Amino acid sequence: MGSNLRLSSSLITFTLWVILLITITTTTTSAQLSTNFYSKSCPDLFPTVKSVVHSAIAKEARMGASLLRLFFHDCFVNGCDGSILLDDTSSFTGEKRAAPNANSVRGFDVIDQIKSAVEKACPGVVSCADVLAVTARDSVSILGGPYWNVKLGRRDARTASQAAANSSIPPPTSNLNALISSFNAVGLSAKEMVVLSGSHTIGQARCTSFRPRIYNETNIDASFAQTRKNNCPSRTGSGDNNLAPLDLQSPTFFDNNYYKNLIANKGLLHSDQQLFNGGSTDSNVKAYANSQSSFAADFVAAMIKMGDIRPLTGSNGETRKNCRRVNN
Repeated sequence: MGSNLRLSSSLITFTLWVILLITITTTTTSAQLSTNFYSKSCPDLFPTVKSVVHSAIAKEARMGASLLRLFFHDCFVNGCDGSILLDDTSSFTGEKRAAPNANSVRGFDVIDQIKSAVEKACPGVVSCADVLAVTARDSVSILGGPYWNVKLGRRDARTASQAAANSSIPPPTSNLNALISSFNAVGLSAKEMVVLSGSHTIGQARCTSFRPRIYNETNIDASFAQTRKNNCPSRTGSGDNNLAPLDLQSPTFFDNNYYKNLIANKGLLHSDQQLFNGGSTDSNVKAYANSQSSFAADFVAAMIKMGDIRPLTGSNGETRKNCRRVNN
């Protein structure tokens, strides 16, 4: 009788441990990102987002690069939480006016349009952080780059930090060590930094971002520098907002010409040319310049990894109705 009781007691204890283990595992799994997160709750998410992105890029090809950049600048500041989209409030100063973003980061109106369309399709379901992730993928794909299955399930932050944006996002004046450190700080390797920098195969930069390079640096092709000087006067305050393509070969097509330009000393930004300047990342630049397929494959892997940076999941954060402000 005693042994039966002990056996029964042991069985109950074992069963409780199994139930507890299953509960912990299920809870942990449910808090992770997954590619089918909205497959039932918002089945029309992807075509809804893509339609708006496609229209925005058709109106202005540069917008694809701007939308992709929004995702980068969001993920680098306290994780991929949609904080970059928040307007300033009386209780916090947001990220929009931080040095790396002010007068530079754009596309907020397009995100508003996407969010509005998604809200009509499935009200209160999809986070702004996830909208940014899907929009970045669609921007790359529409401009001729690779397509990938986006991991979803992020929640939105209830606050933003100008100070964190100023300290986390590497400026165009960064040298190689600073770039590597900035990416390492969010869990990305030097190789992943090089492949994600390939985003500069699309888009444009303001004169104020590349003026010091074209007038002061020697590791730059002379004719390329002169071409850029024609639209970017040396005097600060003159033509600061004049634009030049980051990739002079194919600025509206997502390919590997960015790396070929670096090898030819035609990187527009100081931080671009640092990737190919006799340093540790030269070999990575050469590899991507020689293989479009390697660039595409590694870019996809790095984008997915970047999207995993400190997401808010489960009961953390919220799903904002309006991406510019927290819910009441």
